[in-house]
Formats: sequence, structure tokens, C-alpha cells
Amino acid sequence: MTASKADRDAGRTAGGPHYSPFVIAGGFIFVSGQLPLLPGRDTALASAPFAAQVEQALRNLETVLADAGAGLAQVVKTTVYLSDIDDWGEVDAIYARFFGTNRPARSVVPTGPLHFGFRIEIEAIAVA
Repeated sequence: MTASKADRDAGRTAGGPHYSPFVIAGGFIFVSGQLPLLPGRDTALASAPFAAQVEQALRNLETVLADAGAGLAQVVKTTVYLSDIDDWGEVDAIYARFFGTNRPARSVVPTGPLHFGFRIEIEAIAVA
């Protein structure tokens, strides 16, 4: 099986961490965890209100999916990592607004602290 991967990450500079923002394999797009990073800045939203972090993580997911030739409508599974599971209700409301009528399978994983002090990270699998 051959896989194709992203040549760039919209929010990062060259020489960043050793991973691909997405990989296409077997008819699916596997999207790496998306933090609420602003393009070109690592920690700008770490102290932002939680809703702003959720929205930015979802916007970043949309950007990576677009780079892979897809959108939220093609997402079939997400994994949402939360530093505090008590934030789940707020996540679900914002998530529903972004995904609309698409209801992908979803797992929610409480984690404790996340990278850069963020409170949410979202991975996805989409149909290519």
C-alpha cells in the first residue's frame, strides 16, 4: 500500500516536529492532532477562553482537511482530547455548529495537561 502525506503544515514553519499534518492511505485521510494554534504562532491562544481554543482547533482541522482535498463533511471519526472532561458540554455545542448534519463517530479522552498548556486537541479520520 502506498501513502501520500502533506508536504507542509499551514500553521508551522519548515523544520518543525517529526510528523505529517495528514496522511492519505487506503482511501482515508488520517489527520494528526490539531491544537488551537494560530498560523505561525505556537502559544498565542494558550490563555484564551476555552471556546476560542475549541473554535481554533476546529478551524485548523478544516484547513488540514482542505489541504488534503476534503472537508468536515468527509470526516468519519474524531478523537477529542480534553485536559478537563468538565469542558465537554461546551465542546459538544461548538463541535455541532462546525459539523452540522455530519455526525462522525467520536471518542472523548480526558488527558490532563496538553502541549503548550492548551485545553483541547482534535484528531480526525476522513474519507479521501
